[in-house]
Amino acid sequence: MKEEKGLVQLFFGDGKGKTSASLGVLLRASGHGKKALFLAFFKGRFSGEIAAVQFLPGVEYYQFGTGTFIRDGGPGPLERQEFLCGWHMARLALLEGTHDLVILDEFPYAFFWGLLTFQEFSEVLASRKPWVEVVLTGRKVPEELLEIADLVSEIRNIRHPLERGIQARRGFEY
Repeated sequence: MKEEKGLVQLFFGDGKGKTSASLGVLLRASGHGKKALFLAFFKGRFSGEIAAVQFLPGVEYYQFGTGTFIRDGGPGPLERQEFLCGWHMARLALLEGTHDLVILDEFPYAFFWGLLTFQEFSEVLASRKPWVEVVLTGRKVPEELLEIADLVSEIRNIRHPLERGIQARRGFEY
């Protein structure tokens, strides 16, 4: 039986670096021999982190999304299906304790788009194996998530290259 109590960490805000912060947690966990599951929601494009983390011991990385930008109307049927597949995998990992660390990247969008209620999520979170550390990232998060998280870091945008017309660059932004 594992002794350490898993916490809930939250990296949120409109600034760049939320996923990068969660990957820092993943690197540290992997370096200490822990099993990690990284689930990227509402994504679906290749990125440098996918190429890198597949070589880390004990790390699994999956993306759930179509790779297209979701507009104000919210996700379409395929995005919804992708989310549900990812949520099923996350739920199993949390309840069965198959991983020491479960990262849910961009997951809070599910609450705002009506794909999952916060109550459903919090019930699973409360029922998870006690040693499972959970990291969530997202631009905006419900107040309830801010209240239950053990670590909350807001990442604020001060300046971004896109504002000057500099497009995302391979190896730095993706």
